[in-house]
Amino acid sequence: MNIFVAKLNYRTTKEELESAFAQFGEVSSAKVIMDRETGRSKGYGFVEMPDAEAGNAAISALNESDLDGQNIVVKESEERPRRDNRNFGGGNRY
Repeated sequence: MNIFVAKLNYRTTKEELESAFAQFGEVSSAKVIMDRETGRSKGYGFVEMPDAEAGNAAISALNESDLDGQNIVVKESEERPRRDNRNFGGGNRY
């Protein structure tokens, strides 16, 4: 189960995020999304849990709870729509 976590404290690390969710079961991965230019957290992240029951328990318990001084928002991640790879003016010229 892929879980979206928003309103993270900008200082929250992936290890702290993983630790919060590990209380509910196995965590396959945890990541905090970083801004490419500044290297600073964007304030959200994702946690992957292989057991959906554990994931749902984590969502119920952690949504609107305090993590590093912030009330976080936790919900099941929605599939991101695929972008079509438009070719704006380049390539395929014969």
